[in-house]
Amino acid sequence: MERKKIIGTTLIALSIVYLLNASWLAPRSERNLQLLAHRGLHQTFEPAGVSNDTCTAYHIHPPTHQYIENTLSSMHQALKMGADIIEFDIHPTIDGEFVVFHDWELECRTNGKGVVREQTISYLKTLDVGYGYTADSGRSYPFRGKFIGKMPTLNEVLTEFPQTEFWVNIKSKSNKEVEALTHYLAKNKTLNRKKLTIYGAAENIDLFNKLNPDMKTFSMQQAKDCIKSYIIYGWLGLLPDSCHNNIIAVPVNYQWLIWGWPKRFEARLKTVNSRAVIIGPLIKGQVNQGIDSLEIFHDVNANFRGIVMTNRIDILASKNDLSNQCE
Repeated sequence: MERKKIIGTTLIALSIVYLLNASWLAPRSERNLQLLAHRGLHQTFEPAGVSNDTCTAYHIHPPTHQYIENTLSSMHQALKMGADIIEFDIHPTIDGEFVVFHDWELECRTNGKGVVREQTISYLKTLDVGYGYTADSGRSYPFRGKFIGKMPTLNEVLTEFPQTEFWVNIKSKSNKEVEALTHYLAKNKTLNRKKLTIYGAAENIDLFNKLNPDMKTFSMQQAKDCIKSYIIYGWLGLLPDSCHNNIIAVPVNYQWLIWGWPKRFEARLKTVNSRAVIIGPLIKGQVNQGIDSLEIFHDVNANFRGIVMTNRIDILASKNDLSNQCE
């Protein structure tokens, strides 16, 4: 009798946990799936063996289009193809501007030299930002001469796309840079601040939140803390503080670990002003990528209505058709 009582109690407890976290019982999100175009439409490269010091412009695949990352033309094309959000990186200049550029230094992609943030905007505007791209180990450079003066300022991007949603990456860990960006954005009286998500190092984002409580932010460390804690006690229906007011990144190969994935989890995030973004599979020893093929896209749960991050907006452009296929 005692054994039956234990088994019965256990089954009841498991049933409660199951029903509490059942995705199929959660209301369907009113939002549509969104595509986040990482760096806009850009030249791709093989991620194997890539580190933070690798000059990826020197390892691109044979080009199939004429766009490079972090340029106005690549953003226009990404939006035309179906992107909902565009991600880019920024650096300050010594004369009070912010420029849109990925690398810390100029030598890899451009014909310039030095650290980006140690330059003037007038110097950066003279550079050819397509200078260093090659798919054949330097035998040819298909973009040289085509992107002279095409490094945009942050203000140019925001003016060109006033209704577009952007994720803006602060590349440094400097508090002064956060303060400078806060002042820079405050001067733009026509800026729709709800269209920007600022992300970067945890310490930077903590300060940016204090200075700009009305804006959305994202810290990978906070997202990791959220997922770790949620895996431990999310079965209770509770969201840890680290899940509040944040973008929660979930690798596509770890969806199964998330309690109530996806509808119940997304409904819980909505109550604390957060959203989920699906990123590429987490693979040991490899730089994390996005959802960069149709095969990986079809691994995304058909009921997911958050954000899908991709480096291949050209492949995932027909997301509405894909969503219908999944269902």
